[in-house]
Amino acid sequence: MFRTLLIANRGEIACRIIRTARRLGIRTVAVFSEADARSQHVALADAAFPIGPARASDSYLRTDRILAAAQASGAEAVHPGYGFLSENAGFAEACAAAGIAFVGPPPAAIRAMGSKAESKRLMEQAGVPIVPGYHGDAQDEAVLADQAGRIGFPVLIKASAGGGGKGMRPVLRPEEFAAQLAGARREAKAAFGDDRVLLERYLQKPRHVEVQVFADSQGNTIHLHTRDCSVQRRHQKVLEEAPAPDLSPALRARLHAAAVAAARAVGYVSAGTVEFIVEGDDAFFMEMNTRLQVEHPVTEMVTGLDLVEWQLRVAAGEPLPLREAPAPHGHSVEVRLYAEDPAQEFRPSTGPLRRFALPAPAPDLRIESGVVEGDAITPFYDPMIAKLVAWGPDRGGALARLGAALAECRIAGITSNLGFLQRLVAHPAMRAAELDTGFAGRFATDLQPPPRPAAPLALAAAALEALLPAGAAPPADPWDRCDGWRLQGKGSRLLHLGEGEAVHRLRLEHAGAGWRVALDGTETDLAGHRLDGALQVSLGGAVHRIPVLRDGASVQVLLPEGAWTFRLLDPYAPPGGEAAGQGRLSAPIPGRVVQVLVTPGEAVTRGQVLAVLEAMKTELRITAPADGVVAHIGCAAGDTVEEGTELVTLAAPG
Repeated sequence: MFRTLLIANRGEIACRIIRTARRLGIRTVAVFSEADARSQHVALADAAFPIGPARASDSYLRTDRILAAAQASGAEAVHPGYGFLSENAGFAEACAAAGIAFVGPPPAAIRAMGSKAESKRLMEQAGVPIVPGYHGDAQDEAVLADQAGRIGFPVLIKASAGGGGKGMRPVLRPEEFAAQLAGARREAKAAFGDDRVLLERYLQKPRHVEVQVFADSQGNTIHLHTRDCSVQRRHQKVLEEAPAPDLSPALRARLHAAAVAAARAVGYVSAGTVEFIVEGDDAFFMEMNTRLQVEHPVTEMVTGLDLVEWQLRVAAGEPLPLREAPAPHGHSVEVRLYAEDPAQEFRPSTGPLRRFALPAPAPDLRIESGVVEGDAITPFYDPMIAKLVAWGPDRGGALARLGAALAECRIAGITSNLGFLQRLVAHPAMRAAELDTGFAGRFATDLQPPPRPAAPLALAAAALEALLPAGAAPPADPWDRCDGWRLQGKGSRLLHLGEGEAVHRLRLEHAGAGWRVALDGTETDLAGHRLDGALQVSLGGAVHRIPVLRDGASVQVLLPEGAWTFRLLDPYAPPGGEAAGQGRLSAPIPGRVVQVLVTPGEAVTRGQVLAVLEAMKTELRITAPADGVVAHIGCAAGDTVEEGTELVTLAAPG
């Protein structure tokens, strides 16, 4: 076994690899960019080396700097994690040339499966079923359009060199093909440096089912059962589970056999995942990921295995610990907690984690994260901040355990998909396993419902958060009390709570140890105090314990029926302050301008896309908030812009 291991990655996967290596007595070495100097994976490792500026292209994608760190630290092996250089055959070869073991498959297998077109040709030769499509070298638009017509619409355009949903565009009608092809090529070029594409039949209600495979250098290859990863947004997974539910025994056996055949066809070694599109009783090869997957913990939870340990043992030349898969025990479900705003097309969110509390790990609950409270979510890397992985004796038990864990999460400072995940896990269609890749879109209204009127209890809790002193209990000294005593008359407070475009105006009159306030048109008594990180709220005589998260002027109230976020506004500010600057559209986060789609003087309508910004592996569309006229353009395609940079300014229509 290796004595020293360098992890060529960051975040939660680096932390996860360090934990296994430490259990095996292996010394760990981290690498870090300037943005990650105080990150958790650096703190956990036995040693850590700087490798460059924040941008991944200047640090985590620099083979020379990573290998220099490996040689300086005496590392005998490099684990690439997932993402970054994990599926880079050139990096695997460079490791070998430097006399350092690469914890992953041979470069030839990475290359064979790295091209979607080439991998499909290989799979077809190996007898693995593939989706009807076009995987040829000719890339002229006319050729591709002709092939799309031959396949029959709808078709799916996919980046040949890609993954993670980048460069993937469904095309429903022939007249949309040219525009979608241009968009897919542009995105593929930016993400992978390769704008070649392939075409496939676009299945209407497919499931995304994958099989975990493992192989050693002695020729042994096995499967470790299935996973279902159908629930996605932006073609990227958000919930995964093992084993995949509702597959017939015959189909499950076919998937296992096809996955093992796929791995053997390319001389595979180490952990890999063979992904299939399943519709009804039909299954087609989609791609093979030649690395450890983000969702590998669900397989570990139902098999009791440590796949990172297996990777390390296989890379050290040992045979597989088992010759066949152990029977799955129970069921496991994982969700990815992202710093993103589901209400804004899952736009990534950046900033400090002012409050970040996750449930305690347990035998039936696994927490994977690379950040802690106080860390910042930067625009340079993927916005995933944690994974919650639950186990149960059956699927219903696993979902119930996961729902309970999500209810314990507390996040403030950034926008997250926590509410989206809570609604997803509790949705009747999820409980019934009515799964396909269109799940999130089909139930979009349920998973991200329109804003509801603020509950009176939510308003009361937000008001108390603004009124109560910062201490944990009512002040004992009468001179410290804020009970509104006046020589003549009663004291009162005016509060303005902003919620979206609405403003709730509350006047609270002191009454004894609390206040008298009109909520929902009814006068009622309000009192309370802070208790164990929450508010003990007495409203109309009933007492409630309510988690409330404060971040500057933002107050988030968590109730069983939902969460509400309010802004504490100055009730004495001059009118119009909230509306000021609505015509100036700025960059929500740092990124690169991909397209500017309007010109000065052009009339635009509400919702029209004005510019496209690429940031955190995502294309963000900057749209007109209202009808107007383009008054000024502050950027050009190719510009790198900081948060707050003016992109487009609109004037009222003349």
